Amino acid sequence: MNEFERQYAELLNFLKFEDFEVLTKRIIDLTLDTEDKNHYQKTLTFLDWLDENKHKLSVKKEKYHEILSELYAALSVKKPIEKSILVSATDLTKTYGPSGFALGPINLQLKQGDILGLVGENGNGKTTLLRLLCGELHTVSGGLHYHFDYTDSYDLRTKLVYIPQRTDTWYGSMFENLLFAGASYGYKPEENELIVNLVIARLGLRKFRKHSWKSLSSGYKMRFELARMLLRKPQILLIDEPLANLDIIAQQTILEDFRAIAKSPFRPLGIVLSSQQLYEVEKTSDQVIFLKNGVPKNLHQNQDSHREPVVAENCLVIEFESSWSQSELAEVLSKHNLTAIQFNGGTYIATFSGDMIIHDFLKIAIQNSIPLLYFRDISNSTRRFFVS
Repeated sequence: MNEFERQYAELLNFLKFEDFEVLTKRIIDLTLDTEDKNHYQKTLTFLDWLDENKHKLSVKKEKYHEILSELYAALSVKKPIEKSILVSATDLTKTYGPSGFALGPINLQLKQGDILGLVGENGNGKTTLLRLLCGELHTVSGGLHYHFDYTDSYDLRTKLVYIPQRTDTWYGSMFENLLFAGASYGYKPEENELIVNLVIARLGLRKFRKHSWKSLSSGYKMRFELARMLLRKPQILLIDEPLANLDIIAQQTILEDFRAIAKSPFRPLGIVLSSQQLYEVEKTSDQVIFLKNGVPKNLHQNQDSHREPVVAENCLVIEFESSWSQSELAEVLSKHNLTAIQFNGGTYIATFSGDMIIHDFLKIAIQNSIPLLYFRDISNSTRRFFVS
């Protein structure tokens, strides 16, 4: 089963369990994968029908099944792209004279279909690294290599799309701006409006298509920027703090959108995004770089004279909330290979040595009636680096 067949099986499950919102988005993704105006028009007609017939469940399921079958027939004859490396960095560094801030050395590789998360507190180099990758800043030393074809620096910048946290003001309606963007990047008149309408629908912007910049919330402005940049057919999306000013549901939705867009079997993208929302980013990303004072940290690095120590690789580290005091918890947990318990920002961080696993921790909590309000295994999470 190739990637397309796996994703199609997933869509049939969405239909089975009537998860129509996600299913509709994925149908739009498949439609764009066809690169066929006839399918563009059929899907837009289907979306218009949905707007008028949301509550006709049995007919709606038949319509979904019909359009899915048509898209499967069109795409099953296409060969999914063999994903390759898009960009690599070797010992990349950047310094700022007056401030003394230094970023790096950074080593990374980003492949088609991968999401790379940059996490860390403000002022630790996330935006600097994004601007280095997109060419807005120049490195002091190290190598930065793009592994795709481009003719000149302008063509390269077209394929490297950077969306800053604060976007520029634009004028006119959202729809007019997106039509202009599509025309500017090579869409022919007969397909431009179809694709713009599909991208608008994909990002949940259909009811805002006539809105201006001033009438949109910051979250929808970011979605507009994403829509405009996707029309450029980029190789890499670089997005600075896309989760800022979004509630938790909107954060999870936009991250799932990023993942679905990146993982297209026929039009895969590489995405690099920065955020302070550690847990959400880790769930979505294929790899994560944690930056502290400009230095990337690896979960399993060894202590040396230039690096801060990290918890040993084979330790169990649990973040949890409890109404018990630190002393009460330590009295019970110290009988079970506890090496440290810290109180950090309203939660406890407990570290255990030996062969302890998450199930052992839960068994201890149940046997001793430890009240748990929340818990998470952060043994393989960069959350460990946020412990003070």
